[in-house]
Amino acid sequence: MVKSELPIVFSHADFYIFEKPAGLNFHSEGEKGFVVLAEQQTGEKLFAVHRLDKVTSGLIILSRNKEAAAKFTSLFTEHAINKFYLAISNAKPKKKQGWIKGDMTKSRRGMFKLLPTLQNPAITRFYSFSYKPGFRAYILKPYSGKTHQLRVALKSLGAPILGDTLYSASAAERAYLHAYALSFLWHGEQINCSLLPTTGNEYQQLINHQEFQAWQSPWQLDW
Repeated sequence: MVKSELPIVFSHADFYIFEKPAGLNFHSEGEKGFVVLAEQQTGEKLFAVHRLDKVTSGLIILSRNKEAAAKFTSLFTEHAINKFYLAISNAKPKKKQGWIKGDMTKSRRGMFKLLPTLQNPAITRFYSFSYKPGFRAYILKPYSGKTHQLRVALKSLGAPILGDTLYSASAAERAYLHAYALSFLWHGEQINCSLLPTTGNEYQQLINHQEFQAWQSPWQLDW
């Protein structure tokens, strides 16, 4: 799957921020997964502190020591690490911005679905705009870390992510979900890191759209 080295977007004494390509498993399942490939590339023992679905591309942190891993685990638990994602859909949503909240439960074929109850809800906030007829771009900020959270959130709006056929979206050369930016405080140092998608024709059209300029520094948006 990966023919060349995994790009390291940000390097710190305590951690790396890598770019994970779409279509690469996070953990090894038959083939070497993202974490193993990253360890082989760096020659270091690395520690996973969060994960991305196989279909999702973008930024992911790997800790370089156990102490940093414990710190990241604490930050993620406290929702002190802000994550921002880009998605595209070719279906009309029920609403164009706001909150998506609900409990998540397992459905069929490895899917999840959103329930109207709020006992332990998945919480997501988003903005969107139409960058060409029939296609809408989304910037999403999850306030919880549930499996398939953003894929289920957009499906619940009637706008499944383009290429995410598991959730009944139109087929495409990739699933259009990308971990776009991370923002957090690390021992007093503010870390802001973003990465534009590097694959997907629709993403290239989106990036060239004038309205996308407002999303260049997602941590500055009014969340």
